[in-house]
Amino acid sequence: MGRPLVFEILEKPATSCFIGICSAIWFYIQKKNIGYSHVGLSYETAIAGHHWRIITSAFSHISILHLVFNMSALWSLGVVEKLGPIGLGMEYYLQYTLVLVVLSGALVLGMYHILIQKFKIEYFRRVTAVGYSCVVFGWMTILSVKQPTSKLHLFGFLSLPISFAPFESLIFTSIIVPQASFIGHLSGIVVGYAIAWGLINGMNNYWAVSMLGWIVLVSVFSLKRSGAYDFSFLEIESVTDPSLPSVRFVGNGRTLQMSALPATGVELV
Repeated sequence: MGRPLVFEILEKPATSCFIGICSAIWFYIQKKNIGYSHVGLSYETAIAGHHWRIITSAFSHISILHLVFNMSALWSLGVVEKLGPIGLGMEYYLQYTLVLVVLSGALVLGMYHILIQKFKIEYFRRVTAVGYSCVVFGWMTILSVKQPTSKLHLFGFLSLPISFAPFESLIFTSIIVPQASFIGHLSGIVVGYAIAWGLINGMNNYWAVSMLGWIVLVSVFSLKRSGAYDFSFLEIESVTDPSLPSVRFVGNGRTLQMSALPATGVELV
């Protein structure tokens, strides 16, 4: 007989929270009949200033199968939280999940840019990506380097050696799910190797909280500027140069102004 689920949840609290967040967002998307075009990440929307989509696209899933596949893999990868003795653990997991979400999304856009501008493949201008797979593939890769003897368990019956899991899963998903984003999954793998090999390191609680704060700030401003959400307390108006906006918070008779430099089909991830 296996261990009660509650004990597994207590041993992987961060993983359980992310699964709960993704599941709740999926339920909300279904209930409100929200399409992938409203939350997904594409080159065109990024150029238009919808930078908040890097975050919403990562935590959004459109189909139940897409959600179940990603969350099943994520649950198995939650073993990272229990590997504190080898330098991983829950804090490491939270800190680098944040890095994976942001950098893998940015790398996807970078690859789209090269394919569009260099190779003139216009398809990637409008293709929209949604899903948590970038993060899942990133953790597969990190675990394959840090703990190569581990196994990845999917759906409770499929078991893959973690050392080959990133590329096995990359090929497997590309074959059985035609809409699976090869570029999105590959981006997660690349960022995962960069983290595992120490090319991206130095994250601690201070930098993680600072990074989270900047993510929230940029997301709020991009939501406001793109017109996706109206924050009534926040006004953005141009000054002498239209490319240098003035940002003003209005409330309680106090005003804070600052200037900022301008920010220069569907795929499942």
